[in-house]
Amino acid sequence: MTQSADLILVLIILSNFVILGSRELRVCIRTAAVQGALLSVLPLLVHREPGSRAILMALGAAVVKGLVVPGFLFQAIRHVKIRHEVEPYVGFVPSLFLCAVGSGLALLFAGSLPLAPEHAGSLLVPASLATMLSGFLVLTTRRKAITQVVGYLMLENGIFIFGLLLIEAMPFLVEAGVLLDLFAGIFIMGIVLNHIQSEFSSLDTHYLSDLKD
Repeated sequence: MTQSADLILVLIILSNFVILGSRELRVCIRTAAVQGALLSVLPLLVHREPGSRAILMALGAAVVKGLVVPGFLFQAIRHVKIRHEVEPYVGFVPSLFLCAVGSGLALLFAGSLPLAPEHAGSLLVPASLATMLSGFLVLTTRRKAITQVVGYLMLENGIFIFGLLLIEAMPFLVEAGVLLDLFAGIFIMGIVLNHIQSEFSSLDTHYLSDLKD
């Protein structure tokens, strides 16, 4: 691990706070795109001599996480004409507090894990756990379905970071499968968004509780 990798991981953790504290959907999507772009550099920095597998993984992550998926989300908010997250289940300040507590606990927990010597003392595990927790908070505490998609992206980003610990041992097809799962999830959420908007003229998932058999 290099200091550059740790710096990128710190920026990723900070981006979690930006997303959780922002009311603007465009800011959330842009921050998620920046987070995806930062993640794409990590496979090249985690190991001193990255092979072709790491380079392909970095390019795939940059395209999918940094460009394609955010582009779909921007197109979605243009079609449904939603700009803000209104009245989340958990307020923005409490969400930031939970994110801070979770990030601190992730740092403490990671220090007790028996990691390989090359990963000991790095921020890979703390950043992974903190990003997964932040994604879970966005996914469960926000009302707008588009914001929940951003939470899903953050959750998958945390899994991606953790997978870098096994980049040499895991076959490339497994890594590609992570990206394909993300791609499939976005398309599924796109279908859901389309049906919610057409039926209820709103993407506030709070209204789904009114559905009855």
